[in-house]
Amino acid sequence: MARNFVQEGDVMDLTAPYDVASGAGFLVGSLFAVALGAASNGGAVRGKTTGVFDLVKAASQAWTVGVKVYWDNTAKNCTTTVGSNTLIGVAAAAVGSGAGETTGRVRLNGTAA
Repeated sequence: MARNFVQEGDVMDLTAPYDVASGAGFLVGSLFAVALGAASNGGAVRGKTTGVFDLVKAASQAWTVGVKVYWDNTAKNCTTTVGSNTLIGVAAAAVGSGAGETTGRVRLNGTAA
């Protein structure tokens, strides 16, 4: 292996940009991750940048498999609305738009926008 190799990159040690619950999504610059443990704003947090996760989504949206999913850093949820939101992956399961349908399954793309 190359001497300049650092890590795989699917789990990274990051600084929480705000209070983050374990299993919640968060954005550091353009890098999206899912917290592997809770952290306070400015604290150390390990974040998973790849994989498939059930994440909070905008309740008013129905998703189809494969639709692009973005992170709304203001609302702290996943959305299919592009705007100024950050692309984080694609929907891995269909979900409806009912008021109680607030979780969506997302396959993270593991890249920064």
